[in-house]
Amino acid sequence: QVQLVESGGGLVQAGGSLRLSCAASGRTFNTYTKGWFRQAPGKEREFVAAINWSGSSTDYADSIKGRFTISRDNAKNTLYLQMNSLKPEDTAVYYCAAGYLARIGGRREQDYNYWGQGTHVTVSS
Repeated sequence: QVQLVESGGGLVQAGGSLRLSCAASGRTFNTYTKGWFRQAPGKEREFVAAINWSGSSTDYADSIKGRFTISRDNAKNTLYLQMNSLKPEDTAVYYCAAGYLARIGGRREQDYNYWGQGTHVTVSS
């Protein structure tokens, strides 16, 4: 019943932008920390960004800091990732996640117990 569904992925040229969305259903995640992770071809899944329940605290991986912005709209039970200045190395499957006990700065996959199915992002050079 509880679901997180990502959308907004696709093919974009280097330097372009995409906005990913993660819609939740089945319960309210307003009190949960939410985050984005990604898995590139041939690599393990890695942390991208996280945001606390109110949106007052955020955490970004060094590889994307300054280019990506994480945000949330609790009224819509939705998480967003605005991706600008995209690079070929950003190509990956992007997953959204939620965890009640997850802390900003922890970056631990095991602390996120609700996950979406992933959305593909391909950046061409």
